[in-house]
Amino acid sequence: MTVPDTTSVLTGDQLIGTRDVPGAGEEFHAVDPRTGERLDPVYRFGVAADVERAATLAWDAFGTYRNTDQETRAAFLEGIADRIDALGAELIGRVTAETGIPEGRVTGELARTTNQLRLFARVVRDGGWLGARVDPAVPGRVPLPRPDLRQRRIPLGPVAVFAASNFPLAFSVAGGDTASALAAGAPVVVKAHPAHPGTSELVGRAIRAAVAAHGLPEGTFSLLHGGRELGVALVTDPRIRAVGFTGSRQGGLALVAAAAARPVPIPVYAEMSSVNPVFLLPGALRERAEELGRAYVASLSTGTGQLCTSPGLVFAMEGDGLDAFVESATAALAGTAAAPMLSAGIRQAYDEGVRRLAGTDAVTEVARGGDDTTIACAGRAALFVTDGDAFLADRSLQDEVFGAASIVVRVRDHAQLLEIAQAVEGQLTATVHATPEDHARAAELLPLLELIAGRVIFNGWPTGVEVGHAVVHGGPFPATSAPATTSVGTRAIERFLRPVSYQDAPAELLPAELRDGNPLGIWRRVDGELGRD
Repeated sequence: MTVPDTTSVLTGDQLIGTRDVPGAGEEFHAVDPRTGERLDPVYRFGVAADVERAATLAWDAFGTYRNTDQETRAAFLEGIADRIDALGAELIGRVTAETGIPEGRVTGELARTTNQLRLFARVVRDGGWLGARVDPAVPGRVPLPRPDLRQRRIPLGPVAVFAASNFPLAFSVAGGDTASALAAGAPVVVKAHPAHPGTSELVGRAIRAAVAAHGLPEGTFSLLHGGRELGVALVTDPRIRAVGFTGSRQGGLALVAAAAARPVPIPVYAEMSSVNPVFLLPGALRERAEELGRAYVASLSTGTGQLCTSPGLVFAMEGDGLDAFVESATAALAGTAAAPMLSAGIRQAYDEGVRRLAGTDAVTEVARGGDDTTIACAGRAALFVTDGDAFLADRSLQDEVFGAASIVVRVRDHAQLLEIAQAVEGQLTATVHATPEDHARAAELLPLLELIAGRVIFNGWPTGVEVGHAVVHGGPFPATSAPATTSVGTRAIERFLRPVSYQDAPAELLPAELRDGNPLGIWRRVDGELGRD
């Protein structure tokens, strides 16, 4: 298809509906974390009036946008994807300059971002997300007749999306939260991440161009810049009806508290902190200790450890192979090169976390990665070792250190391993390495891991999230604020929908998905039976 040119000149403005709106608040720049160089243009935070305007436009758009037909909405999502793809090298270069993420990884993340938009277009066309159910009337039922009951799901209303620092495309302006909210029929107001405002503006302009091209209301999408004050104003605006957030526990909990304190509270789907524990069972250690040590460090050091599924804890029982595993991991980590972290603030927090671990009783630093003073925000990997008793006695050892730092915990026996699994807080992932001889132990461990993690991995590593139908990227608190949901995969759309039931409604007033004859041809559950009738 031919895609109209997307205006990609960076102005430093916010995008509120069809207008470019300069911020009137604090001035800031993007900074290249490799060199420390400030990048043009100058940006400024938005103010309360900008939140007011964006939220008003979103609410005004909601009535029209939520009633778009499936094909219009799906084509819109595909139009966004096409326009983002068309930015190509310009977008990739800006992402690399603002984040230090290598070009190869940015290229992959760009593909993931546009592919998930297209995936949600397919979800919209399929219609299963509507949750259509029909229980026909049974007037002759005794002792009481059954009324005609029909149910579908509708969008909650405009959604505020907070862009993430570590995935400037896939979890940001056009990331999974935005894609799933737009798929659900909800207008979106995005608060861009201040570490990559140019990337955000480029992608935001692509979305705005698609809104215009598909004849949708201007308030379907807006992009704001700001800090904590603007974020709280956005979450507490009465026209915003749900929030998607990826970031720190402190930031997520602040938004949860603000949303709960509203006169009418709203849901906040916050992905926060996770250390993604890995459990190495004895047979696996005996069989492939050195290989596991190298693979562990490869996973830990991916993205300089700045991934939400980085393995921050490894638990292994004393016995054959544990020493070899630690030695292998130590050698591998000592050989890692320094790489740019996403920003000076993230680098500072990481260094403070490493210093805290190094100064903790019963925790031993066994390796540090290489340093590079030519990199402005260089991150050095760090590996620590402790024992099971110390881990159980000090809950702070579960705190996330966002970066390539991890602790190997030497566990006394299987009983202590199970005790630890019950003491670990909520996680995005939990990983088990096992051979067939370990399966009896794994069978005892698995029910415990199901209670603490959204995704349980066998004989792999947690970094890397497949975008599809069966994935869960979520988990119990504090990994997320809403453990019954996922922020990745097709079920992410369910966060922004709610069920509505219609009793004895006149046929001509029913929405198309609930009418007799199934005019949309979607999957429905009729009198309990799933089909397309």
